Amino acid sequence: METPLSYEAAYNELKRISAEIESENVSVDVLAEKVKRASYLIQYCQQKLKATEDEVNNIINQMEGNG
Repeated sequence: METPLSYEAAYNELKRISAEIESENVSVDVLAEKVKRASYLIQYCQQKLKATEDEVNNIINQMEGNG
């Protein structure tokens, strides 16, 4: 069973991949794999941020409704 990915872990991995690609230390053989993984991590981080934003907005709305 795979360990759930945290936002911080995904973000750090994305930074690592980005640095590898920018430094041109990635071989052509694995470049597509790195770009595919980066794309997945970007989507994952965006979804986490959106879910957190929605949750915070719900909490704020509840607080305003109870005030």
